Amino acid sequence: MEIAEIELKGHIIDSDILNKVFDTIIDLNGDFDVKEFKIGKHKKDPSYARILIMAETKEVLEDILTAVHDLGAVVPEIYDAVWEEAIGDKIVPGGFYTTTNHPTFVRINKQWVAVENIGMDCLIIIEGDRAICKPIDEIKRGDRVLVGRTGIKVVPPPRPREKNPFFGFMTNQVSSERPNLSSAKKIAQEIIKIKKDKGGKITIVGGPAIVHTGASDSLAWMIENGFVDLLLAGNALAVHDIEKNLYGTSLGMDIATGEPTIGGNKNHIYTISEIIKAGSIKNAVEKGILKKGIFYECIVKDIPFILAGSIRDDGPLPDTITDTMVAKKMMREKLKYSDMVIMISTMLHSIAVGNMLPSFVETVIIDINPLAITKLVDRGSAQAVGIVADIGSFLPLLVSELKELTDGRVREG
Repeated sequence: MEIAEIELKGHIIDSDILNKVFDTIIDLNGDFDVKEFKIGKHKKDPSYARILIMAETKEVLEDILTAVHDLGAVVPEIYDAVWEEAIGDKIVPGGFYTTTNHPTFVRINKQWVAVENIGMDCLIIIEGDRAICKPIDEIKRGDRVLVGRTGIKVVPPPRPREKNPFFGFMTNQVSSERPNLSSAKKIAQEIIKIKKDKGGKITIVGGPAIVHTGASDSLAWMIENGFVDLLLAGNALAVHDIEKNLYGTSLGMDIATGEPTIGGNKNHIYTISEIIKAGSIKNAVEKGILKKGIFYECIVKDIPFILAGSIRDDGPLPDTITDTMVAKKMMREKLKYSDMVIMISTMLHSIAVGNMLPSFVETVIIDINPLAITKLVDRGSAQAVGIVADIGSFLPLLVSELKELTDGRVREG
């Protein structure tokens, strides 16, 4: 029989972490014995559990320890983290440690230090007295890459203690029956709180359905009035937004009537050609070609945007980054400063951004397809609030609530 001892500290009861650890041990064919258990007497007091894990083989024990480590379990020990050098660029040592999106700490020279830029499915390297989270494409030869689990602890965010919280880790269920007006009000309140009380930053991840459904004016208003600090999208959102504001169509469909226009299918090609001729979206604004819209407001308000290209793109626009690895690196860097990320009608972009976010960043995903929300949450973004809604009706609701909360006054950008 193989045995190991683990410790759990924090709000392990109300966050359901203790039950998850027990279930994980049993599901992986192990057994456990609780050696010590101390329950916090007050709401803010942490609890503590010391648990002996037993398994028939070393392999099974290793699987269990790996799984419960991701839930916050720590093997009680006094050793520093262990590392090995990468023998080449993007080549990782055997037994490397893979990160979760939870706050993580590494023991270096007998001191616990927070891992910088934490995100899921990455590695941790040691640079002096710093621990830094990096994806495999940023690993360089000679980097000191953490291996095993020694000297590493994960701290999942505690569940909010208030009754029926809207935002918070592991508190949100995907439901098409959640009232949209109530959800819009709560999101608007949180946006105001982040911007006004914390001086924080809001990121929008957007898909072309924002334009198709007639919601682009609402997003443009949010940018114009200082509620957006970063926009992440693909080539399509920019092309359709600019097409709408040059020709009144989106993929040839008249936005005002919802009807296809004769020859309108050419408009998105004309749009791409016009921006290429101008040299960039910014040049098109400065030359008076583009006079309104989402990307017009980004240029006027100096709001950064990153357009990540794909194989499906027409053109693409000069501003679109066709090297996806370069785009991902730029997105990861910009996202470090986000306090809230709102993902709107774009499944793949939402999942990609979700993989880069720490679990303590407030995350909202709005999509008419429940599967898009479920996929994001199942990939590890357990902090995400999922709202099943048509963005064409939801985004104007959100803007209406923002206007009401600011008494109709616009905010400074």
